Amino acid sequence: MNAAERQSLIGLPVIVLTGIGISWAGSQGGVVTTRGLPLFALCGIVAFAVNWLVFIHAYRGRTEHLFDLTGGLTYAAVTVLALGLAGPQEPRSLILSGMIIAWAGRLASFLFVRIRRQGSDGRFDEIKTSFLRFLLAWTLQGLWVFLTLASALAAMTSTHHVPLDAFAVVGTLVWLTGFGIEVVADRQKAAFRGDPANRDRFIQHGLWSWSMHPNYFGEITLWIGVAIVASPALSGWQYATLISPVFVYLLLTRISGIPLLTARGEKKWGHEAEYRAYRARTSLLLPRPPRAL
Repeated sequence: MNAAERQSLIGLPVIVLTGIGISWAGSQGGVVTTRGLPLFALCGIVAFAVNWLVFIHAYRGRTEHLFDLTGGLTYAAVTVLALGLAGPQEPRSLILSGMIIAWAGRLASFLFVRIRRQGSDGRFDEIKTSFLRFLLAWTLQGLWVFLTLASALAAMTSTHHVPLDAFAVVGTLVWLTGFGIEVVADRQKAAFRGDPANRDRFIQHGLWSWSMHPNYFGEITLWIGVAIVASPALSGWQYATLISPVFVYLLLTRISGIPLLTARGEKKWGHEAEYRAYRARTSLLLPRPPRAL
């Protein structure tokens, strides 16, 4: 067992325990199923279980092709589960479920088509042959789904109902802004990669001239919008689920998103003056006009 696998062995129980902790917090003041299990906790169990089941197939085939699709389908499945078992739904819950399903369906289909075209995902080249490291990735995805959904799930399964208010309006506008930025950024990059003349090059036009990762900025923003819409329906320990957008931010900026892509970019283009100039003038995350050099 190498160092990376030992880290995975430590990381697995940490991820599961984190999921258990947020399950307890989000279940306070929430709907309980007929079998006595809090609906919020049931959603967490489903989020992890779906990813573990698909992992079995993925590891046997040493393939990552179903990873992103599974993530998107898990979002949709957990949301529908919460919506269906929570009883009569108020407008806030319907708005939240619509946001999540629209985002998850769009992103999962986009990423699935992309990986089918490219043939592989560089994030998994080294880990898909290791049982522990590959399992860690799928387990982290289960936590990703559950934690990012946490505030919305807590609101949807809460027994504390609040009429639509300014939080719903502002949150929806924030979500629409983030969703729009993510969609435009993804389409610009897909069009760039679809041009054979850009093979092995990096994008630096459109939104990508204002931010090196505008798609991640859009995703963080839309989850802030979800949390804003959900917040009035929360109470007590349920407020802990507002960690959702914080988790998304930390995941994308400190763990799996920007650090991996930055390292890959440095390895591939770090020796090029054009790439170094692009990095020097362009914001890492928050879109803003390029710096004058």
